[in-house]
Amino acid sequence: MAGHSKWSSIKHKKGAADAKRGKLFTKLAKTITVAAREGGGDPDGNPALATAIQKAKAESMPKANIERAIDRGTGEGADAEAVERIQFEGYGPGGAAILVEALTDNRNRTSAEVRHAFSRHGGSLGEPGSVAWMFETHGVVVVDGEKYSEDDLIGAIDAGASDVIVDDGKLKVLAEPGDLTAVREAIEADGIPAGEFGLEVVPKNTVEIGEDDAGTLIKLLDAIEDQDDVNEVHANFDIPDEVLEKLAG
Repeated sequence: MAGHSKWSSIKHKKGAADAKRGKLFTKLAKTITVAAREGGGDPDGNPALATAIQKAKAESMPKANIERAIDRGTGEGADAEAVERIQFEGYGPGGAAILVEALTDNRNRTSAEVRHAFSRHGGSLGEPGSVAWMFETHGVVVVDGEKYSEDDLIGAIDAGASDVIVDDGKLKVLAEPGDLTAVREAIEADGIPAGEFGLEVVPKNTVEIGEDDAGTLIKLLDAIEDQDDVNEVHANFDIPDEVLEKLAG
């Protein structure tokens, strides 16, 4: 997770993660549609939808596109489509566990594309359940760690927050997915601005990847993420910062 997160940040800074706007919006719309279909169209009561909308807004996706995607998910849109969520599990070079979430209207096509990406870049797909147990989903609310401390978040703990983690100048308030809305509201009720919030898939443990495997692993992850139907990729690797910077360069 740590390495994967850092790699995503480096790619973003260098512009390597900038996809074509149309392709990006298509992926974001699928995420919103499926989240709305599975949990309803109200983001206040649907953490997955709230997360998807937040990501879409961060990429400057027009409000009309967001609303249209929600309507498709709730069945109110005229152009509703049969998009389903499927998950792939596998391993990459160095033994890194990889969890892939795809949103697709053609399961066979997506399965073939993901399998090809794994096999071409030194990875291997596993059976359902082979790596999913290594990850867990948290509700996360981010607070400015330079202005506030853990002592300021007592209200969040009372509302159901399970932990507070200091991460690069920020405070990450963790909660069960079902408690996310109550925790965010408690933080804001105490006069503390809540930054990003949503659901985050994190590994229970990380695997250190050496320089010999790092390059191939990154190519594998990039190949998977480049698939049109792939929505999210989670991995449990950690790679030293200097190696990541060298790869990004």
